[in-house]
Amino acid sequence: MPEYLIPARSRSDRRPSGHAQPGLKRCLALAALALLASMSVQARHHSKATHEGEAGAFDYFVLSLSWAPTYCLTHADDGEECSSKGYGFVLHGLWPQYDSGGYPERCQSDFDLSAEAAATGRTLYPSARLMSHEWQEHGTCSGLSALDYFRAADRSTAAVKIPEEFDAPRSDRTLTADQVLELFRRDNPGMPAGAMTVACNRATVSEIRICLTRDLGVRSCGRGVHTSCPRVPLRVPAAR
Repeated sequence: MPEYLIPARSRSDRRPSGHAQPGLKRCLALAALALLASMSVQARHHSKATHEGEAGAFDYFVLSLSWAPTYCLTHADDGEECSSKGYGFVLHGLWPQYDSGGYPERCQSDFDLSAEAAATGRTLYPSARLMSHEWQEHGTCSGLSALDYFRAADRSTAAVKIPEEFDAPRSDRTLTADQVLELFRRDNPGMPAGAMTVACNRATVSEIRICLTRDLGVRSCGRGVHTSCPRVPLRVPAAR
């Protein structure tokens, strides 16, 4: 979240009578310079924040695939995804990112979520609520129409082969984050170093994230995208 800088204000209530003394003049001059510098920093910061929210102004995508059984442990009331659907990895999102770290969100877009786009999105995401959220939060920053954004999300999932070990297992498994990554590297030869990370809910696998170019080729991740799991055996819940 952006941090806004507030220009400094003088704390003095004194008003000079007659001519100001040399020391007072010097203090006033220094205070004026400090105020101008603070305002300059604030202007640059607001300019940066505006740029970061610009649709289409980003460096690469992160494809997030959520492990549905983990989500359903705490969202059993989500009937669209968790009513004994037997899902494994499902599309969570395709997120514009910056190489230097961070990401834009909820950008001003020239495109709306059309009926045609929503119909396509519902075939890709496990729930209509998630589909709508992902368009508003991330898709608006892609610079694409909603339909083209969902089509890009569809193509991005085709760029990654899911290992058979995650094909809706009927019983819980235990794997380390490194073992999860190794299974994906085995089935996706040529994946660049640092192109994939694992996300966890405590010691339970919740997502995998793969970094993609703007043309949806696999690439190494930028700053701040890294595995967030503890270095212990991780639970991979069975399909539900």
